[in-house]
Amino acid sequence: MLSIQNLSKTFGGVKAVQNVSISIKEGTIHSVIGPNGAGKTTLFNLVTGVYTPTSGEIMFRNEDVAGMSPDQLACRGMSRTFQNLQVCMNMSAIENVMVGAHLRLNRSLIAGMLRLPSLRRADALCRDEAAELMQFVGVGKYVGAAANQMSYGALKRLEIARALAVKPKILLLDEPAAGLNHTETGEIEVLIHKVAQSGVTVVLVEHDMKLVMNLSDTITVLDYGKKLAEGTPAAVRANPAVVAAYLGAAA
Repeated sequence: MLSIQNLSKTFGGVKAVQNVSISIKEGTIHSVIGPNGAGKTTLFNLVTGVYTPTSGEIMFRNEDVAGMSPDQLACRGMSRTFQNLQVCMNMSAIENVMVGAHLRLNRSLIAGMLRLPSLRRADALCRDEAAELMQFVGVGKYVGAAANQMSYGALKRLEIARALAVKPKILLLDEPAAGLNHTETGEIEVLIHKVAQSGVTVVLVEHDMKLVMNLSDTITVLDYGKKLAEGTPAAVRANPAVVAAYLGAAA
């Protein structure tokens, strides 16, 4: 579904990502791990159009998408969440989810001004779908609430609901368990598995190794912007180079 070949990104003299190649199979959970500063989020930003690659190729569903904007990628079935919360706190929870569907709605100024019946029906359908997604991710009790009334853990799941409103083929999750307690992390783990079972391919960047090992079909390890290792959770866990990168060579 997603093929990354010899991808590099340089910021001045800093080589944030260096000749990374990854192949992500449809219907799997593929995790990208590595120490702080390994280039994981930069890789996500390259794939999702936030950054333009210095060199390399990104093929999504057999189309070269390197350098495309995030909205162009969303139209093609790619969605993501961010490491730091990107929630509109001055909107309701359900409106935040509806934002994810904006590319599928009629954005005509005239239709909006006239409030045509077709537009009202589409808006009502969008709201119903958003409510269903909130139930799906486990925050259904907040359907009538403002976003600023939600807990941090609930907001993390709200972001996933918004990303799913795009109706993606592939979902990239950037540290969905960051800042969560043990119970909330367990809820996120169940949700990610549920998303994958629904037919969405998941790419996961995460520091919680228990979560990664429990969920992943394949794990890619980055270190200093380079691909260090790749394989099943068992193979990666036993790889001496991975142990050294996380714990030091003495380990």
